Amino acid sequence: MEANGYSSALRSQYVSSGWLDSPARRVYRRSRGPMTWQQVVISLQTMLDLPLTVGGRTALEQQGYAHYLSANVQTVHLYGPTRPPTWLDDLPIDVTFAWHNSLRLFPADADTPPLPSPTMYSAAGAQLPVRYSSKERAVLELLDELPRHESFHQVDALMEGLSDLSPRRLQTLLEACSSVKVKRLFLFFADRHRHAWRPKLELAKIDLGSGKRVLVKGGKLDPQYDITVPADLGEQ
Repeated sequence: MEANGYSSALRSQYVSSGWLDSPARRVYRRSRGPMTWQQVVISLQTMLDLPLTVGGRTALEQQGYAHYLSANVQTVHLYGPTRPPTWLDDLPIDVTFAWHNSLRLFPADADTPPLPSPTMYSAAGAQLPVRYSSKERAVLELLDELPRHESFHQVDALMEGLSDLSPRRLQTLLEACSSVKVKRLFLFFADRHRHAWRPKLELAKIDLGSGKRVLVKGGKLDPQYDITVPADLGEQ
């Protein structure tokens, strides 16, 4: 705002007159109804041009898979190489924002950031874009949260419904993903539900590491991928 000629004194005058609202320090908005998390994300992605994408659980919920996960958005998961501004946590809004460093899962993002497809969000009579991870990438981001922050059984139900994933996108993502745990889990669930896209994946090109991964204490070992999963997950 300073760069566009709105001095501190002028901003204070606009806030005093009610033309602008200041929901947090250094943040201004027009008072046009309740603030939504989509409006906040649009500001981050478009106005501030930050390389942040709505991903993981949130992206899947917003792309039609909420019935497998949860009905209400309580945490908005943002992925990107750059941490969002600190004022994000000070906004008076009924969700929390969780930032994940995308370079942990996909180191190549540093050189070639992903190009997520925008989904239009209606606000104040306008259609505005919100960038989401593709469902192929979002499910890998979600698997990264197992077992500490996500449920094996919810992920199992979700994977059962993902019959329309693109094997081409999956192949590219699995080859680029640096997490052995995530790749093994994804292939475990893919084998379990026998989707039509599964045989099209070329496992020889995917680095699955070596050695066992104990993900669940007291769980059962899957001999194909050397990971432990809950004993009550059920047979294939």
